[in-house]
Amino acid sequence: MTQKSTIHDVKQKFHKACPKWYPSRIGLQLERGGPFLKDYVTIQSIATSSIVTLYFTDLGRQVSWTTVFLAEYTGPLLIYFLFYLRIPYIYDMKESSRRLRHPVVHLACFCHCLHYIRYLLETLFVHKVSAGHTPLKNLIKSCAFYWGFTSWIAYYINHPQYTPPSFGNRQVIVSAINFLICEAGNHFINVVLAHPNHTGNNACFPTPNYNPFTWMFFLVSCPNYTYEIGSWISFTVMTQTLPVGIFTLLVSIQMSLWAQKKHKIYLKKFNSYMRRKSAMIPFIL
Repeated sequence: MTQKSTIHDVKQKFHKACPKWYPSRIGLQLERGGPFLKDYVTIQSIATSSIVTLYFTDLGRQVSWTTVFLAEYTGPLLIYFLFYLRIPYIYDMKESSRRLRHPVVHLACFCHCLHYIRYLLETLFVHKVSAGHTPLKNLIKSCAFYWGFTSWIAYYINHPQYTPPSFGNRQVIVSAINFLICEAGNHFINVVLAHPNHTGNNACFPTPNYNPFTWMFFLVSCPNYTYEIGSWISFTVMTQTLPVGIFTLLVSIQMSLWAQKKHKIYLKKFNSYMRRKSAMIPFIL
């Protein structure tokens, strides 16, 4: 290999010599147990002599990130709709036919489907999804989490004996409006993140524009997570069901960890600008 060759070039030659290992399955390290080298890294940048030793690790069967996201979001959309239709063998058909559904059941189906349809459309047309790959086991774990919780949530909300919220239509309407606001805010934030501002060759932290939904950038570094949690809290209040509350809690914990990790990275890059912000919840977290 020449000094200007990249790790990706090394993987391509490795694949030609050993066709069993395709590039996305190959992990190369400078030392055993060390971090895997990125495809864009050049040999020149890591070479300390004329001979460079790289350690190979089989990363296992890989799938693209686009496949992961599409599978994660398509499953909940279809699963919830099946429970909403009350297909046979899920609920007692006689009881289902006798009991009229509360309006919140129809509204919950609309909101849930809207949420995942937005996810799918943004994955296809908004997000700049990494061209990289991830192990197949990550796809299985993600699908198990989202699909499993969707089944649990949909079963309770669409059950013939479902009990509507304690404060009636006032609770439903207020939380539904807040849900739609958070969904809109999440979308506009994702659009801004997909088209960041640039000054010369240095990327800048996304800044608010004329759209009021983007003004959350003044307060937090990860407003997409803020709006996402807001949507699920609203959905929890609107449906008043335990499964949604547990799902909201777990998602909030995971997103808070992601937000703090990103916030630390932003602090290193935009130190003077970021210290005035919180990671996800204004003035708190």
